[in-house]
Amino acid sequence: MRGTALVLGGGGPVGGAWLTGALAGLAGAGIDLGSADVVIGTSAGAVFGSRLRSGVPAAELYERQLSGADAVRLPVTARQTARFLWAALGSRDPQRSVERLARTALRARTGPESDVFDTVGALLGGVRDWPERELRIAAVDAGSGRTGVFDAHSPATLLEAVAASCAVPVVWPPVTVAGRRWMDGGSRSTANLQLARGFRRVLALAPVPRAVGPHPSAPQQAAELSDDGARVILLSPDRAARRVMGRNLVDDTRRSAAARAGHAQARASAPAVADVWQG
Repeated sequence: MRGTALVLGGGGPVGGAWLTGALAGLAGAGIDLGSADVVIGTSAGAVFGSRLRSGVPAAELYERQLSGADAVRLPVTARQTARFLWAALGSRDPQRSVERLARTALRARTGPESDVFDTVGALLGGVRDWPERELRIAAVDAGSGRTGVFDAHSPATLLEAVAASCAVPVVWPPVTVAGRRWMDGGSRSTANLQLARGFRRVLALAPVPRAVGPHPSAPQQAAELSDDGARVILLSPDRAARRVMGRNLVDDTRRSAAARAGHAQARASAPAVADVWQG
């Protein structure tokens, strides 16, 4: 087993705000997140993982949430929510569930793929090149339903990889990258801790610990890594954070409160994190 893995999960704009607060809280407590041998990002975690890996300080990502920057206008209708749930919950088999969701996403009437690229491009700011240190981005192949991983050696630009990871089924269209259609990397695992297998120490931040449908949760995946011999610490929103985040994770009015809650939770958790990350 080798080194350290920082795993950043998805959770929409509100979950992403909590994530930036947690990153800033840990960094402010003296935990060197930049030392990770690999950063693994899914959806919102792909956005902020890319920026963090490219040298943007965690404190800056956090302050932008507090100031109202990095807003995402993603209106989700009741009909879209119902279609998503119908597809994802229509089977108890994980593979069949994600295949149903993929078929529904491919058939859904949404805006053009350019909407995804434009929004994600704005969130990435000036970051466009793959960073020198290892970054893995998870997305789900809408043709097979299987999780794929993009990195600097993939036939995809960083923008394409992050857009693929963020393409929320039914709300946004699956995006075309390297001749295939891809949808949100959190469709079957919100944090994809399984991609950290082989690393000795793992820090995972999962704004939403479980995907919709019969899929393994982040705690389950963390336990599996521990069984394999890794030291793992998983942070997900605590009760106070969940209260301010609410159930609508695209509600822009909750981003600053979610970011503050993530920051406070991370500062309180810093000693336990340091024991694993720096031990």
